[in-house]
Formats: sequence, C-alpha cells, structure tokens
Amino acid sequence: MDYNLVKINVEDQEGNQQEVEVPTDISMSLMEILKGMDYHILATCGGIALCATCHVQVKSGYESLPEATDDEWAMLDTLPKLTQTSRLSCQIKVNALQEGMSFKLLGETQL
Repeated sequence: MDYNLVKINVEDQEGNQQEVEVPTDISMSLMEILKGMDYHILATCGGIALCATCHVQVKSGYESLPEATDDEWAMLDTLPKLTQTSRLSCQIKVNALQEGMSFKLLGETQL
C-alpha cells in the first residue's frame, strides 16, 4: 500500500512535544488519530461535536484548515480557554492536514 504521510507536531496537556507521521488518505479525524496514538483525549461524545473535550489549539497551519461548522462554533463558544485558533480535533479531517502543522491539546484528559 502506498500512503500519503504528513508530519505534524503535537503538544500534550503537560507540554510534551512530539512529531508524528499521519496518513492523509484515510477517512478519520485528528481526534481518532490522536486517541489511537494514546494521547489522553476524553472525547466524551465520540466525535460528533457535542462535548468539546477534544479541544485543540492550532499553533501553526490554522489558515489551511476548512472553516469550522456552525455546530463546531457552538461548542467552541462554551469553552473557558478559547483561543484565536481553537478547533475541535473531531472536526478536523485527516485529509485536511498539511506538512508541519502544529497542535496543542487543550481538552479534558482521560487517564
């Protein structure tokens, strides 16, 4: 199989940073990828933009992502730590990721 990979940077809630390779030709969200890589993301609603526990700050590459939907904005609006580049990782499709993008996990953690 031939995969299209991009390298992105992920910073967890404790400030640990890691570069990870992500295949862009799969039908998954950034949240699903991060959970599969054992990042501590609560993701209570399972990825349907109803809980905001998969909140991330896009540290670089924000402008390359599609606009947030009204449902995503409604959930982001409930967050106490909203940033200028906040998104829900469940709403970022992996095929929209670009080389070198950087994310900081801000959502609630699952231990």
